[in-house]
Amino acid sequence: MSAILPAAISGFLLGASLIIAIGAQNAFILRQGLLRQHVFVLCLICAISDAVLIAAGVAGLGTLISSSPRLIETVTIAGGIFLLSYAVLAARRAFKPEVLIAAGTGEGSLQAAIAACLAFTFLNPHVYLDTVLLLGSLSAVYRSAARIAYGAGAALASFVWFFGLGYGARLLQPVFARSAAWRVLDILIALVMTAIAVGLLSRLAGD
Repeated sequence: MSAILPAAISGFLLGASLIIAIGAQNAFILRQGLLRQHVFVLCLICAISDAVLIAAGVAGLGTLISSSPRLIETVTIAGGIFLLSYAVLAARRAFKPEVLIAAGTGEGSLQAAIAACLAFTFLNPHVYLDTVLLLGSLSAVYRSAARIAYGAGAALASFVWFFGLGYGARLLQPVFARSAAWRVLDILIALVMTAIAVGLLSRLAGD
């Protein structure tokens, strides 16, 4: 029983360290949070997706995925193409400030937002490497209840982070009342998406 709390804390800290970084998924949630569009649904999708992948990793799915390089290769190619496409869209928004101003007052399609959110989550190989493989493999040092606590701690970190990011973004709204701020954000998003996509595809080419 005494090993359960340390295992949960360890899982929480490791999970947090893996997701608290500038990435495609976080950039998307940040933008939606600033626009106050579908924040709860999107944060819930991201958090539950992470929880499911973490549970799969703790249950041993990581071993299966690591033995199937073709699967990782397919996800990498699809993810790279998707990220490059989104980078182009972000760059187009950055050079059309009137669109950015309108976006702040309009309501984007929930279906489109969910589709993008799922793509950012499941077409990113890093999601599988971090949650299923890394978190899953490190859970091997724990047994029974402690192992479950470790996975629960890691999943909790995802819930805390995504909801904190999505709803905390509105604190920055005074800054983003100006179209110039949206332009800078979308340029940064475009650069981040491009860098991740190029990194994924170049690593694949190197292999």
